[in-house]
Amino acid sequence: QVQLVESGGGLVQPGGSLRLSCAASGVILSIGTMGWYRQAPGKQRDLVATITSGGSTNYADSVKGRFTISRDNAKKTVYLQMNSLKPEDTAVYYCNVHQGLGQYWGQGTQVTVSS
Repeated sequence: QVQLVESGGGLVQPGGSLRLSCAASGVILSIGTMGWYRQAPGKQRDLVATITSGGSTNYADSVKGRFTISRDNAKKTVYLQMNSLKPEDTAVYYCNVHQGLGQYWGQGTQVTVSS
């Protein structure tokens, strides 16, 4: 069974930085595209960033230039470096991976940007 464990969330002031991590375990087949999504209270879940197995990245317009997605294939981990954080970034962040024929989600980690 594939499991994703997220870490790195917390409370940060506007303009601050956080680094999220998501580690996959129980992986038998190779991991494909990995990504991050977020959901604020009362809003739908939106894509933040994705990265393919070949390293190609894609970002939501709202985070371009501020967030960076990366992956460590040896550690089976995907990261999200978040800089210049805004109150609008406050949400629960979920990692997502494509593995074999399936798609899996992390448990979510809270990111709160507030003074």
